[in-house]
Amino acid sequence: MDKRLTDLLQLLELERLELNLFRGASRDIGSPQVFGGQVYEVDRSLDGHSFSNRRVVAIQHGQQIFTMAASFQVAESGFDHQIAIPEVPPPEDLPAANSPPPQVLAKLPERVRRFFEQPRPFEFRMVRPIEYLRPRRETPAREIWFRAVGPLPEDEMLHRRLLAYVSDFFLLDTATLPHGTSLLRPTLVMASIDHAMWFHRSLRVDDWLLYVMDSPSASGARGFARASVFARDGRLVASAAQEGLVRSKEA
Repeated sequence: MDKRLTDLLQLLELERLELNLFRGASRDIGSPQVFGGQVYEVDRSLDGHSFSNRRVVAIQHGQQIFTMAASFQVAESGFDHQIAIPEVPPPEDLPAANSPPPQVLAKLPERVRRFFEQPRPFEFRMVRPIEYLRPRRETPAREIWFRAVGPLPEDEMLHRRLLAYVSDFFLLDTATLPHGTSLLRPTLVMASIDHAMWFHRSLRVDDWLLYVMDSPSASGARGFARASVFARDGRLVASAAQEGLVRSKEA
């Protein structure tokens, strides 16, 4: 397995301290916050075989930072329909976009540069390139192909866990697109508040997935975004929604 994926899976492992109490590690991502995607999949040890639902609380430095409610079901047949995958270029026709070009990276603040220089366990292909230094006002919508950097075992729960992790990339940023700003600007403060996911069909994160995002609203220093995740063959495999703090220090 690719070392970047091995490191990620080790990072996501939890140490059991006592009944219903676990400890997890965190790494420097260029900011004092824990990466939201890591927290979202904290309940990965409970696969639904014994619970129809579960509530989990995450603690950092003695303070509650996250509460998760998860529900599970046994697979069964039923009505089946979905929206269509958008017509976008295939990932092979798009350039790799794991970090800005070197000439752009050199102009970014040190904390941001450190974030982009971290080894990424996922690769990304943007349908529309991101203007890091000169963001323009755009429609609040974005499409991004992504996949793990190497093959993974045949484990559906593992693939869902990793999709929950990577779903925190780019989603809330969509709420900034109509305003000609960027999370790279020190005047912009962003943080996830709520994040929800629904898994619809089987998936693999080591094959290309299309993340289709839009932001129907931003107001009161809050941004809201939603997303559909499509497999390469057009199946809608998951949906996501996120609300977060989106505040300009200049306001």
